[in-house]
Amino acid sequence: MDLNYTPEELAFRDEVRAFLDETLTDDIRAKVRGHGQLTKADMEGWHAALNARGWLAPTWPKEWGGCEWNAVQRHIFEEECAMADAPRVVPFGLTMLGPVLMKYGTREQCERYLPRILSGEDWWCQGYSEPGAGSDLASLRTRAVREGDHYIVNGQKTWTTLGHFANRIFCLVRTDPDAKPQEGISFLLIDMDSPGVEIRPIILLDGTHEVNEVFFDNVKVPVENLVGEENRGWTYAKYLLMHERTGIAGVGFSRAGLAMVRRMARAEMHKGQPLLENPHFAARLAQVEIDLMAMATTNLRIVSQAAAGQAPGVESSMLKIKGTVIRQEINDLARRAAGPYALPFPSEGLEGVNEPPIGPEDAGPVAAQYFNNRKLSIFGGSNEIQRNIIAKVKLGGGR
Repeated sequence: MDLNYTPEELAFRDEVRAFLDETLTDDIRAKVRGHGQLTKADMEGWHAALNARGWLAPTWPKEWGGCEWNAVQRHIFEEECAMADAPRVVPFGLTMLGPVLMKYGTREQCERYLPRILSGEDWWCQGYSEPGAGSDLASLRTRAVREGDHYIVNGQKTWTTLGHFANRIFCLVRTDPDAKPQEGISFLLIDMDSPGVEIRPIILLDGTHEVNEVFFDNVKVPVENLVGEENRGWTYAKYLLMHERTGIAGVGFSRAGLAMVRRMARAEMHKGQPLLENPHFAARLAQVEIDLMAMATTNLRIVSQAAAGQAPGVESSMLKIKGTVIRQEINDLARRAAGPYALPFPSEGLEGVNEPPIGPEDAGPVAAQYFNNRKLSIFGGSNEIQRNIIAKVKLGGGR
């Protein structure tokens, strides 16, 4: 799947590889390779290393400390990071809130928050989903009532990824209960340390704590924390989700996962020969590689459009669907390659498992990743909803 890179692009790739060789520690590589759970310190350390190199915000303009990389540079960087077993950068501030503030926020909001995203002083989480308002996000019920120079917020958010590490949350709240669902929503920035904010953990199937419930009980939020105009939050939410869905595609991570499956299939024997030579398994592997090649090309085209100032449109939904299907197929192939050894393990049994999962003693993380990544086709807007969006825009003339 290599592109025909120019000499300048090859030099950039060598620069990225050198940086990764010098900066990534063996313990972090091993955790990522073995699907281990990264600590807050692990994620903050990688964030700081990228920021120190000036490579933390590839899509941001240089005015705000970004790289302004073109599509090929972004492709190279993401692919090399994935193949080197680098951690994935926490996206909520960098790739979700940052673009929204730069497009719809005030100059004062950009000057206040963007530098703190880069420095790591602010760790943002996302307050979108609610009980009963997931893919049907416009039915959200968290209320914000203006009283003088503050909003008073009451309600609940759920599936808040890494909210227990965050000090700030960007939230969709209902500010006009009498308007049509999409027309009565606003976009608020809330300090997680505010009185009345409560975080409760949600423990996942593999025993890990990644997501949370967040409750708001008469939380006071300054009016200056409103992004854009009141009751226009749905517009900003859609803009953010387009960026989020494009990122979920995860081309580099799929390539790294595909390489891992090949390693496993070469080592695992089936009826006296490597599993990689089994016709059925080899056909599935070839199909997912073909799909990944096609998606990588589409991803480059869409990223190029975004770099030219065009917001991702319905194409982001297409990438989200195909990218998550590919990643789940790769997870399933890895689980099948591990065979009965990939039966679910208790979370404590996964600690310290750091090598590529190619044997019975290492197969536990394969199951954990398989089950965890079932969420990929749900968050960011379920794939069923994304197909409806594509049908409406491309076939029904919707917007």
